[in-house]
Amino acid sequence: MELQSPQMLWLSLLLLPLAGGYWWALRSQGREAVLHTQVPLVVLAMQQRRGLRRHLPAGAFLLSLLAVILALARPVAPLPVPSTKTTVMLSIDISRSMLATDMPPNRLEAAKTAAKEFVRVLPRGLPVGLVTFSSYATLVVPPTTDHEQVIEAIGGLFTEFATAVGDGLLEAVWAMPGRNRPDDPLTPPAPPQGDVPPGVVVLLSDGQSNRGIPPRDAAQIAREQKVKVYTVGIGTPEGTFLNLGGRAIWVRLDEETLKEIAEITEGKYFHASSARQLRDVYRQLGWVVGWERKPTEVSALAGGAALIFLVGAYVLSRAWIHQVS
Repeated sequence: MELQSPQMLWLSLLLLPLAGGYWWALRSQGREAVLHTQVPLVVLAMQQRRGLRRHLPAGAFLLSLLAVILALARPVAPLPVPSTKTTVMLSIDISRSMLATDMPPNRLEAAKTAAKEFVRVLPRGLPVGLVTFSSYATLVVPPTTDHEQVIEAIGGLFTEFATAVGDGLLEAVWAMPGRNRPDDPLTPPAPPQGDVPPGVVVLLSDGQSNRGIPPRDAAQIAREQKVKVYTVGIGTPEGTFLNLGGRAIWVRLDEETLKEIAEITEGKYFHASSARQLRDVYRQLGWVVGWERKPTEVSALAGGAALIFLVGAYVLSRAWIHQVS
């Protein structure tokens, strides 16, 4: 936390005379107590006064003054604020393995539910888009501030064959402002020119990439295009059999590839083994990618704390007076 007017902290030295005056008042009360003739009452009063509770009103009052001084110093703290500059792309695996029922009713439906909640927690005005990938990648919804359009598109997803993780990542990258897809796929893409809006891809997969550009190469391009990738894996690395049309198909989660994509692009990998965990992951990501920390003056918070301490001092003093009377 920083202070815009740190010189105001010198006012805290004024609290020392107040604390000294309070201590002197307590000493004076102690000397006056011996003038009373009713010794048992004096003993009882002294027992009551020994408790720390009698100092609470004064302590709360001093804290209120300290909070006022802090407010005058104009503290600045990094607080989360909605971000509308970042472009967020959802890239969702729609391969047949997403029909596995370990996440009831199946992985795809669980992913759709979680993705919808993710879009709903994003700040208004934040551009968000949708890409799907199976044997190829498809831009379903280009980046838009119309979040309901993205939610509706998520609800209409269905499964196809194969898994092209790298293509799913690059399709999301090229959909972002300032990133230009090369005309020749064999030509290395040019880095973005000038200041481009921050880009984030949230990529979900439950299998191994078996089509298209290698995921590692796609991650390197995403890094060069200044795009951060958060990967979400569902399923198990040990794998399981999936029954499709009477055929048993072995499917397994390639966690190492998803972790590598996140590491290369300075993102983060998440794993979910249940529908509830998947919703929690997406909800957490919604607060990570949709918000940014911005230095904000919090003098009002310090002023509010001062008011609370002042009211507390009054309430505690009234309670103490009632107790000893």
